[in-house]
Amino acid sequence: MLPQHLKQIRVLMLNDKQNLERTLFRLEQGFELQFRLGPSLQGKKVMVHTNYPLEGQLFDRNNFRVLPWTYPTGKEEDSDKFCSLDLKLAGSYQYYFGYVDSERIGGGYIVVDPVLRVGADDHTLPLDCITIQTYLSKCLGHLDDWPDRLRVAKESGYNMIHFTPVQTLGESRSCYSLADQLSVNPEFSPAGRSYDWTDVGGLVEKLKTEWDMLCITDVVYNHTAANSVWIREHPECGYNLVNSPHLRPAWVLDRALWHLTTRVAEGRYKAKGLPADITTESHLNAVRSVMWQDVFPQIKLWEFYQVKVDSAVEEFRTLLQNGTKPDHSKTGGQTGLRIIQDPQYRRYGNTADMDSALETFVPHSLSPQHIEECCGWLNQKLTDLNAEQYHIVHQHQEQAVNCLIGNIVYERLAEHGPRLGPVTRTNPMVTRYFTFPYQDMTLDQEMQLLDQPDKMCHFLAHNGWVMGDDPLRNFAEPGSNVYIRRELIAWGDSVKLRYGNTPDDCPYLWDHMKKYTQITAKYFHGVRLDNCHSTPLHVAEISVVKEERFYPKWNPSAVPSSPGEVSSCTGIVAGKRAVNKLHQELAAQGFTQVYVDQVDADIVAVTRHCPSTHQSVVTVSRTAFWDPKTHQYSTSVPPMFIPGKIEEVVLEARMVERSTGKYKKDENYINGMPEYTVEMKEHISVDESTVMKKAGVTSKGRSEFVHEITFQKLTPGSIIAFRVSLDPKAQKLVGLLRYYLSQFSPKYRRGSVADENPPDALKKPLAQLMSKLTLADMNVLLFCCDTEEKEEGGGCYSIPGWETLKYAGLQGLMSVFADVRPNNDLGHPLCANLRDGDWLIDFVANRLMHREGPLAEVGRWLAAMFNFLKHMPRYLIPCYFDAILVSTYTTALDATYKLMSSFVQNGSTFVRHLALGSVQMCSVGRFPALPPVSAQLDDVPYRISPITGQKEQCCASLAAGLPHFSAGIFRCWGRDTFIALRGLLLLTGRHVEARNIILAFAGTLRHGLIPNLLGEGRCARYNCRDAVWWWLQCIQDYTTQVPRGHEILSCPVTRMYPTDDCEPCKPGEVEQPLYDVIHEALRRHLEGISFRERNAGPKIDMKMRDEGFSVVARVDPATGFVSGGNRFNCGTWMDKMGESERARNKGMPATPRDGAAVEIVGLSKSAVRWVVELHAKGLFPYDGVKLHRDGKEVFISYSQWNEQLSQSFEAGFWVSGDPDDPDEKHPELVHKKGIYKDSYGASSPWCDYQLRPNFTVAMVVAPELFTVERAWNALEIAGKKLLGPLGMKTLDPDDLVYCGVYDNALDNDNYNVARGFNYHQGPEWLWPVGYFLRAKLYFAKKLGEDTYTKTVTLVKNVLSQHYTHLERSPWKGLPELTNENGQHCPFSCETQAWSLATVLEVLYDL
Repeated sequence: MLPQHLKQIRVLMLNDKQNLERTLFRLEQGFELQFRLGPSLQGKKVMVHTNYPLEGQLFDRNNFRVLPWTYPTGKEEDSDKFCSLDLKLAGSYQYYFGYVDSERIGGGYIVVDPVLRVGADDHTLPLDCITIQTYLSKCLGHLDDWPDRLRVAKESGYNMIHFTPVQTLGESRSCYSLADQLSVNPEFSPAGRSYDWTDVGGLVEKLKTEWDMLCITDVVYNHTAANSVWIREHPECGYNLVNSPHLRPAWVLDRALWHLTTRVAEGRYKAKGLPADITTESHLNAVRSVMWQDVFPQIKLWEFYQVKVDSAVEEFRTLLQNGTKPDHSKTGGQTGLRIIQDPQYRRYGNTADMDSALETFVPHSLSPQHIEECCGWLNQKLTDLNAEQYHIVHQHQEQAVNCLIGNIVYERLAEHGPRLGPVTRTNPMVTRYFTFPYQDMTLDQEMQLLDQPDKMCHFLAHNGWVMGDDPLRNFAEPGSNVYIRRELIAWGDSVKLRYGNTPDDCPYLWDHMKKYTQITAKYFHGVRLDNCHSTPLHVAEISVVKEERFYPKWNPSAVPSSPGEVSSCTGIVAGKRAVNKLHQELAAQGFTQVYVDQVDADIVAVTRHCPSTHQSVVTVSRTAFWDPKTHQYSTSVPPMFIPGKIEEVVLEARMVERSTGKYKKDENYINGMPEYTVEMKEHISVDESTVMKKAGVTSKGRSEFVHEITFQKLTPGSIIAFRVSLDPKAQKLVGLLRYYLSQFSPKYRRGSVADENPPDALKKPLAQLMSKLTLADMNVLLFCCDTEEKEEGGGCYSIPGWETLKYAGLQGLMSVFADVRPNNDLGHPLCANLRDGDWLIDFVANRLMHREGPLAEVGRWLAAMFNFLKHMPRYLIPCYFDAILVSTYTTALDATYKLMSSFVQNGSTFVRHLALGSVQMCSVGRFPALPPVSAQLDDVPYRISPITGQKEQCCASLAAGLPHFSAGIFRCWGRDTFIALRGLLLLTGRHVEARNIILAFAGTLRHGLIPNLLGEGRCARYNCRDAVWWWLQCIQDYTTQVPRGHEILSCPVTRMYPTDDCEPCKPGEVEQPLYDVIHEALRRHLEGISFRERNAGPKIDMKMRDEGFSVVARVDPATGFVSGGNRFNCGTWMDKMGESERARNKGMPATPRDGAAVEIVGLSKSAVRWVVELHAKGLFPYDGVKLHRDGKEVFISYSQWNEQLSQSFEAGFWVSGDPDDPDEKHPELVHKKGIYKDSYGASSPWCDYQLRPNFTVAMVVAPELFTVERAWNALEIAGKKLLGPLGMKTLDPDDLVYCGVYDNALDNDNYNVARGFNYHQGPEWLWPVGYFLRAKLYFAKKLGEDTYTKTVTLVKNVLSQHYTHLERSPWKGLPELTNENGQHCPFSCETQAWSLATVLEVLYDL
């Protein structure tokens, strides 16, 4: 067995309702096939079934087993789990999949290719090397003569023979109309001998061992010869009028057409303009007239589909008179008359369903008058329905006439048709559709047979094919109208077989065909399943049925004119041998890529290319389908332009005339044209060629030369094949490049050439260079959006006439190639750009070389690799550029994950993709985004400033989102940073970066608040009430998540604003431990915060009204809730400020959320509980705050505050819906009960009662505030009302101001939506989903194992949508928000830090 890293693995992604039963997946023995869940199935309990047998067991097509799931990470992660098959057995196998509690929802087939072996030594014959010759078995004569006749194929270079069926043929002698599937054709036995299957098998084995040739034959399952003895004995095996009564009307029409044929043949319609010899359009019109005037009125086909109205009305009248009521269990109480089709298809056999009639036509009373009135309604309805059926049958008849005329035109009038001549019984007007094994009788007498089942069972439907029909549809089954519409091109010598669905439906037929299959499989190496869907019988008669001559025998001494003998000088045998040999050699040497160019009507060029050596063999052929002596072929053959070096002419051959007499059909042997032979040369130089010559060489660039060749004697019936290599220098460079690429994949070893003098940049493996990079370096290598790159003086690469890449780093290119690669879209603008010049190649390497340290080394490695590209033919650059790109990218990812936590390293693909968001969002820009941290700290990164040349700190910062919040003063936001920090930095193991960000923000504390917009600290805005609480939550998470994390509490903080009104202090001027800063933040809230923002007015905010610049935050003494804000500002994350003067919402916040916002109350509870615990452990020196209240100094302990919050929360926030609830101040405002308020004490009280997703934050950070049952109820309502495909609706859709579509550019008169006023009034934001799902998991666990298991399934199902988006997003991120129902929002950031972080936190909880 191959080691796992060398094993060929193929992955089949399964998706909901993905039925691939018409797609065949070819695989090789030794491959491993893995079934993985596509995004639409993740989070669901899926089972995969297959009939591929367990090792050691026999294959049974109907025996399916369930494949077990494998979990590579050891966790039940749907994004990575797979089930697999180790493919060792050749054959066709089926798989299907479905949910545990449901039927199949998708499936398909796989074929495991056989390993073919030939010769006495059993050596392998690769499938791609097969060259196959078909023989009509009936033309091979006696079995003793077969070796001599078949040797012609061997000497012509074929290695496989396809025999038409060798069984006993039917009366027509068609090769595919078999009279007995189980016996060898007796014609193969000479007088006195009786050859059987053993003799046939012996010959097949001789060809395999002595000639290295394999043999296959056909199996014909669709039909049998009409004269088969067994079909007469077992008519149930075909479609007859007993087992398929729906064909009765078609049989009646078929018999009518036969009688029309006999009358036309006898000249009885000549007076009506329809002679036996139909030759003109007027004759065709006469056929139409006769059909409509004589045939259809006589046979009345519509009666088979109609109801006998009088009988039905009488039955209905009797029921009404008896007071019968409809059976509601059958009608469901629904009105509407239902007609029941007679299953026996008798004339007027259809009936009216009386229950539906009684339900539909109800009399006002049971008086005779009202009953008759109802009967009249029914009579009219049935008459109308009969008229509808008449119309439908009329349409069938119109099509039948059209098909009849089309058949006559082709068979008797068309130049390209068989021109059958006058209508006779032998050549009828149209082929019969059914057998009729009885003596002639009148049509009326035949109609009486419809009542005699012992006769009807022998009227068997012929097989055939239907133009343009689905070949997998059975056109003889009920529901198909092919036979009555005469759309079948019938084979009058064969009967269509009726298998049913299982062997029980027709035991004899299944058993008979099983024996047939076993015999065929036993004696031949392979079978061809013959369907014959597209071979009209008259074509088969010309080419197959009528040919009875024998094939010639091989005689090496035969001269061209020898009758019945062939040698290498006969016809084009030598040419065929050379072409077959070339095909086999190219297949064996890996020339797997094929390109076909139809140069003109007669000339075709085929290029076979080897992707590892980049050699090609170009074959140019000129056909001679018409006699060159009589057909005027074009004299000009266009020249060809061949890139590379023409090594040799492998083969050139021309059909030339010789004087051996003209062709004359041999009456006994299939013979060719002796006057033509092949003039052939092999392995010659271009100069020696008589067919072509080189006209010149042009250069398209470095190491890319194009040869122009012209054709001198590419006469009809000519072929030339020449081998083309790259220019020698380019060939060497390809070999060297493949050598360096082989460090990433063994597939590049073939065609590689070791580099004896490697450049310095390539002496070390790329993985070694990557191991020196930091995660900040990885941000530069992989990501950097346009605004980030512009800060460095550049920008993302822009492809002319297309678009700018999303990232300057490798991900920008990988996202584009992800679409190019599966479609091999070499016409993509990116590929064109690579072919046109080196600009992109240089961009990728140069942006890294301009950096310092290890990044520059990686840049030099890329430049050295790209240097090989620059000297290759331009057409090869896209594929090798992609190879270098993929190798570099995957190596970078491996190095990235090694720098992260074990959660990421051992995590699923989904976890790793989300963790890349940490690299995407966390970077060091040209300008420091964070204020300096204390110089006393260890592990603080420094650099020489690219601007000042001085040493400066270069701590990484978190961008809020890309591309809008990625650079400059708008990069860092306190709230966004600390909502995202746990997921993107702590869970990924980036503890130092997390510490530095926490401490840098701590240094900016002012008024007891952390800034919203950081603005490097100097331009900070302290206008949000929640950022400080998210900051405190992150410090708490740091102490619990990081080993010895509590040490951060003693870390020095360099204060920028030690007092509220001071100017910014210099770094290090005022420092204090972090626990002091924490205590200050809590103390200031207990004291009460109230100030007016500095520089209030248009200078810092052009939209806000003056009142909005007043910031208030305090702890309510009555409840302990942190409250604040006013109706003119928005101090939480729902911070949209109105901008439209036209709609008059400018300066008005859409969602002020003043009072106590529920998530702030939860976060403050979490913080206070935490410091109480820290104090108890001796890790926090403060246990409370001294305050002055009402002129007295009072002490508020943190434990007291913690307890007060616990007691106040549900009393203040739970919406019981009980009008008598003493805690409910505004019962009249309740419109959703069983939820938690969004705020408490808002200036507009109704805002408190709006259903929003914010309470889920409190549930996660302070679950102790909630009663389990109440929490679960609120979560269920939120899931039902707010949960979208990717995000959470920010407002209850039942709310009057809900609007789920955010359009920041729209300015109209609508106050609620103008200029994006509804930013948080409906659009679905992603980050709250993380808290919603985490809360569900927490409380589900409290409710027991069953609830928890169901919740885990729900969570996985929800997250599968995020995985899908992440996989498909060119930004490789999750957006800030979507419009309603997951629709894309063009105003959203395409990837947002907190969206990625909170989803990653859910996976961590799982």
